Amino acid sequence: MNTRTNRKSPIVLIASISLLLLLAILGSIYYKYEVVDEKNQAVENHSNKSETDAESDEGADPNLNEPTPTTPVEKPATNENPPQEVVNGYIVGQNPAVDPTYVNGILIVNKKIPLPSTYNKGEDPAAKAAFEKMAAAAKLEGFELVAFSGFRSYEYQQTLYDRYVNRDGKDAADRYSARPGYSEHQTGLAFDIGEKGREDLWLTSEFGESPAGQWLVNNAHQYGFILRYPKGKEDITGFMYESWHFRYLEGDTAKKIHEAGVTLEEYLGIK
Repeated sequence: MNTRTNRKSPIVLIASISLLLLLAILGSIYYKYEVVDEKNQAVENHSNKSETDAESDEGADPNLNEPTPTTPVEKPATNENPPQEVVNGYIVGQNPAVDPTYVNGILIVNKKIPLPSTYNKGEDPAAKAAFEKMAAAAKLEGFELVAFSGFRSYEYQQTLYDRYVNRDGKDAADRYSARPGYSEHQTGLAFDIGEKGREDLWLTSEFGESPAGQWLVNNAHQYGFILRYPKGKEDITGFMYESWHFRYLEGDTAKKIHEAGVTLEEYLGIK
């Protein structure tokens, strides 16, 4: 009985080894054709997905999946906000004003800061009263002052400006006449002042050299008025020297500006 068992043992051993070898061969074939092919397919699928994603991202936000930078990044210049073009002090293509502009409570109008075309409050009562008080004081000194031009509507300023342009050309007109919407006269706070009996000096620089003009320069601030466009300040105010144009300001602002020897723009810190 033991002899028979020993004879079968080599046969069983050989069969077991053969089975193991067969299993190893089958496993190798499976790995080659299934596992390796699966890995290759995965790589190929990933490559195709990357190409597809790259195509679909065209025109998308490039920073969508990028980390937020820790420091500001300067963007390249674009044509969305082109530099402002200034002609004769005016910003070309400036949008119409929607509301009047106040700086430190003071209404400001110049070549770069317009009023809405609908701003039409007429002559300011406080400014008119201040002028009459000033004129009364000047009369005691022998000067009869006349406010020969006060409030002007947007429409009237348009007519006046067009008249000057037709006569002298746009470049010349822009030096002494405001375009509609850019005139202080539209505020109702400005007056062109001259002396009665000396109409030949009205709207001239010579008025500023006359005794009446000198009295105004030296005393107008006491009544709330400033010489709006002084000599040598055209690069700041945008207008030539106008010895006759005075602007009313409430409170003691006119005195402060006169004592500092500056323009309204300089006093308010605007350009």
